[in-house]
Amino acid sequence: MSGGRTALITGGTGGLGAATVAAFVADGWRVVAPVRPGRADGLPKGAVPVDGDMSNESDVTAAVAVAAGDSEAPLRAVVNLIGGFASGPLVGETPWSDFEAQLLTNLRPTYLVTAAALPHLVAAGGGSVVSVSSRTALSPFPGSAGYSTSKAAVIAFANSVAVDYRKQNVRSNTVVPSVIDTPANRVAMPDADFSRWVRPERIAPTILFLASDASAPTSGAQIPVYGRA
Repeated sequence: MSGGRTALITGGTGGLGAATVAAFVADGWRVVAPVRPGRADGLPKGAVPVDGDMSNESDVTAAVAVAAGDSEAPLRAVVNLIGGFASGPLVGETPWSDFEAQLLTNLRPTYLVTAAALPHLVAAGGGSVVSVSSRTALSPFPGSAGYSTSKAAVIAFANSVAVDYRKQNVRSNTVVPSVIDTPANRVAMPDADFSRWVRPERIAPTILFLASDASAPTSGAQIPVYGRA
């Protein structure tokens, strides 16, 4: 896509988020990126920062209003990158509060941002929602119940959006990474073979493609971006 269109990208200061924001800016998009207060310096140049917590409905409403507020560049894409990982004990030893915390981290922002943005996408004549799940949603490992369930819920939610808004020309797809090669993951898994992981800048073009008119026939898909992991 070229200029004249806005993308709302959450999680823009993270490893995948920064690469994705940079890719959209380079492609000519107006990019609005909600950030925690004081974190705007972590965004790539060219993005429009908006302070806010995307788990807070009022902050979400304000961020979406900024994203949809330029009549020369209507909101045409929402990219949900906010999330976090936490492992724990086996299910029978995991408190509900710990399990629920992963739903709040990985599903709540995706739901709130998407739900708030959908009327604007419809009003603009259609658009694209791209959300990020995890390979763990499809292949859990011991101790991952909260994380894997929350990321599976992201897929189910994205598919529901695809079905609900098909007639309104709004598409919804999910990108499914394995381990992303970020500094934080290298610190967490120092003995891993980093060459098998996929770098953020290799995933960003897939997200950009799913947001673009080039992927117009595609909705309700889960796209694996595993690298060699």
